[in-house]
Amino acid sequence: MNANAPMFDAQDDWIAPAEPAPRRSRQARVAWGDHVVTIGGDAPVRVQSMTNTDTVDAIGTAIQVKELAIAGSELVRITVNTPEAAEAVPYIREQLDRMGIEVPLVGDFHYNGHRLLTEYPSMAQALSKYRINPGNVGKGDKRDRQFAMMVEAAARYDKVVRIGVNWGSLDQELLAEMMDQNARRAEPHDAQQVMYRALIQSALGSAEYARELGLNPDNIIISCKVSGVRDLIAVYRALARRCDYALHLGLTEAGMGTKGTVASSTALAVLLQEGIGDTIRVSLTPQPGESRTQEVAVALEILQSLGLRTFNPSVTACPGCGRTTSSTFQELAKQIDDFLRAQMPVWKARYPGVENLKVAVMGCIVNGPGESKHADIGISLPGTGEAPAAPVFIDGQKAMTLRGEGIASEFHQIVEDYIERRFGTVTTAH
Repeated sequence: MNANAPMFDAQDDWIAPAEPAPRRSRQARVAWGDHVVTIGGDAPVRVQSMTNTDTVDAIGTAIQVKELAIAGSELVRITVNTPEAAEAVPYIREQLDRMGIEVPLVGDFHYNGHRLLTEYPSMAQALSKYRINPGNVGKGDKRDRQFAMMVEAAARYDKVVRIGVNWGSLDQELLAEMMDQNARRAEPHDAQQVMYRALIQSALGSAEYARELGLNPDNIIISCKVSGVRDLIAVYRALARRCDYALHLGLTEAGMGTKGTVASSTALAVLLQEGIGDTIRVSLTPQPGESRTQEVAVALEILQSLGLRTFNPSVTACPGCGRTTSSTFQELAKQIDDFLRAQMPVWKARYPGVENLKVAVMGCIVNGPGESKHADIGISLPGTGEAPAAPVFIDGQKAMTLRGEGIASEFHQIVEDYIERRFGTVTTAH
């Protein structure tokens, strides 16, 4: 060791925990019946998703909404693009109510939302929130009138509105005007800067007009979606400085699989750590045959990894190396993780606090005992050449050692017993 290396020996050398910077926004209340999802203010960062079913298929859409809600989506958006889709919305809501799924529905409107919200009042009332894209509400002198019709419907039914700007459908007249203004500057900004400003101007200008039309400012949520990670960070940092509206975060067209997951996680993590963002959606393109709920799982993991919310017990598992040529620890880690996730919908009601459980499944003696001691319950499996024994640690103390062919099933039962013992006793005041 280097004896001359600097040491931490002063109080001002204390390393502060990485807490998100405070940004207190207005708080929106997205409700269906007595079920209210608060967004912004002191509310936790909310998770939402969107169906990819044909909304006209009311049963199929309701089933997917249920799946997304059970997976952890606190709001679910559905496409409302035709009269037939508008007519189906009340039936979707009715089916969800029959199934006991209270998740609020968000209507996604483009091009003809003004007409649908006016001509189908039962649809307008069955939705809890509207998404309006200022770039797709109309052109020329129709734009303000058609935007006003949508906002007036929201105000009439006391609905929350997300003014959702997207750089793929940015108001071209606004962009052209801002480009012309920029060209007349003595030192013009580059085109990317003008694009950023146009996104923010479209969102905040539309929000101001909505307020003039009578919409409660607390019922306004803003988003400015782009598909580049650095672009998203730059736009939202600027947007957060310029308003106190609740902000919806998400990369648009994030992509498939690893690419979409990594891009969304990178962008959202930076902004959330800075205190920017009140609700998130991870827009993943599903792999063939993949469940739509995968985007919800990624969103939950982002929030849990940042310590902003806790949804599921965490399972720590080593990646494996030359010491762990056996696949036993990989299989056990997956079994435990799958088991915990599958049980959570039931356990959340039966075992309050179980989502905070920490489990470690390690593959050899190098880090196994240490990681297991830091977890609530952990196991250190034998690596290549190690004695066929697996010490189990409970609450930081070695509790037992498992041997033989049944290590996996025995540990599985130990985890169940631990959960029942720790979280199953509910004290009732008399």
